[in-house]
Amino acid sequence: MNKQRKKTSFFSQKIVRRLPLFTFLVVVLGLSQALAQGTEGDAAKGETLFKNNCASCHKVTAERSVGPGLKGITERRDVPWLVKWIHNPSAMIASGDEYAVKIYNEYNKVQMTSFPNLSEDDIKGILAYIEQANAAPAAQAEATGAPAAGGATAQAGAPSDLFILVLVALLVVMLLVLGVLLVIVTILSKAVGGETTEGSEGTFMTRLRTSLTKVAGNSVVRSATIWVFVLLVVKATIDGAFNVGVQQGYAPKQPIAFSHKLHAGDYKIDCNYCHTGASRSRSAHIPSANICMNCHGVIKKESPEIQKIYEAIENDRPIEWVRVHNLPDLAYFNHAQHVNVGGLQCQQCHGEIEKMEVVQQRSSLTMGWCIDCHRKTDVNTKGNAYYDNLVQLHGQENKGALKVADIGGLECSKCHY
Repeated sequence: MNKQRKKTSFFSQKIVRRLPLFTFLVVVLGLSQALAQGTEGDAAKGETLFKNNCASCHKVTAERSVGPGLKGITERRDVPWLVKWIHNPSAMIASGDEYAVKIYNEYNKVQMTSFPNLSEDDIKGILAYIEQANAAPAAQAEATGAPAAGGATAQAGAPSDLFILVLVALLVVMLLVLGVLLVIVTILSKAVGGETTEGSEGTFMTRLRTSLTKVAGNSVVRSATIWVFVLLVVKATIDGAFNVGVQQGYAPKQPIAFSHKLHAGDYKIDCNYCHTGASRSRSAHIPSANICMNCHGVIKKESPEIQKIYEAIENDRPIEWVRVHNLPDLAYFNHAQHVNVGGLQCQQCHGEIEKMEVVQQRSSLTMGWCIDCHRKTDVNTKGNAYYDNLVQLHGQENKGALKVADIGGLECSKCHY
C-alpha cells in the first residue's frame, strides 16, 4: 500500500513539474493557430478566384506556363509583397524592386496583368488555395473534381440496344443448336442401344439426315425461325429510326488541333474563360481569335497550329470550327438557366471534357435523355425565396424532394415553342 502511494506521489510530482512546459506548449499552439487564421484566407473562395483570374497564365504546381509556377510562392515572397505585386506589378517594376525586375526580365519582359479589384483577403484566399492544392493534391482533386452526371452515368452503365440485339440473336442460335444436338443425342443413344445393324455407319448418317430434314421441314420450327427473324429486323428498324439525328460519339476533325485536355485539364483554364456565354446567355459561344491571342500572342507563336490563328486574323476571317453538340431547331435550350439556376457542371452534359484531346459528343442529347434528367434532378431551393410557396405546396401532397419535373420540367412548351 505504501509502495503504491509513493509511486502515485512520484508520478504526481512528475506531472506537476512538467505542467508549466505543457501550458507553454498549449499557449504557443494557440497563438500559432490565431496567427495562421489571421494570415490565411478562404481556400474555397480562393479556388474560384484562381480559376477565373490566374489559371490562364499560372499553374498551382512548380511547372511553368505563361508565367512561373506558384508552388511555394509564399516561401519565396511574403504576403504584403505579393499583395502589392498583384495589385500593381508595373509600379513594382518601375520602383526597381529586385525580384520584380528579375521576373520581368526572365519572362521576356511580358508584364503581368494588374488586379486592383482583388482585396487583400481575396489574395490570401488564392494563396491558401495554392498551398492546399500542393499539400494534398489527391484530396484537392477529389474536392474540386467534376461531379458525375447521374443521367449520363446511368446511360453509360446500361447495355446498348445493339448489345441487346446481339444477345437475342445469340440466344436464338443457341436454341436452334440445342434442338439439333438433342436430335443427334437421340439418334446416338438408339445407335448405342443396338438398334443398328452391320451397315450402322450408313444407317446412322441416313437417320441423321432424315431427322434434320424433319426438323427443317417442321412447320412450327420454320414459323418460329421466320418470326424471330422478322422481329429482329423490325426492332433494328425501329431502333435505327429513333437514332436518326442522334450523334452520340461524334468527334469531327477541327481546322485547328485544339486540345481540351491540355488547356482545361493540364492548365486548368476555366471553361467560362473561352466560352463566355455559358453562364450568362442561351449559347455558350465559340471563342473568337482574340481570346486565343490573350495567351498565344506570347507563347508558342511558332507552332504551325497557332500560325493558323494568325492567318485567320490577318485575312480578317473567322476560324471555321466544326460544331459538335447541336440540338434541332425545334428545341429550346438555355445554358445560363442550367448553369446559374440549376448549378450544373459542364461535365454533366458534355462528359469529362478536361480529358479529351478531341472533343466528342458523350451524351445522346435526345428528348428522353433530357426528360430523364428532369425527373431525377432535385431543385436547389435553399436560400431562394422564389421557391418557398412551391416547396410548401409540394410538401402538402408529396413526401419526396421537389424535382425539376414538379415545376414544369416536363411541359412541352418549356422546350418546344
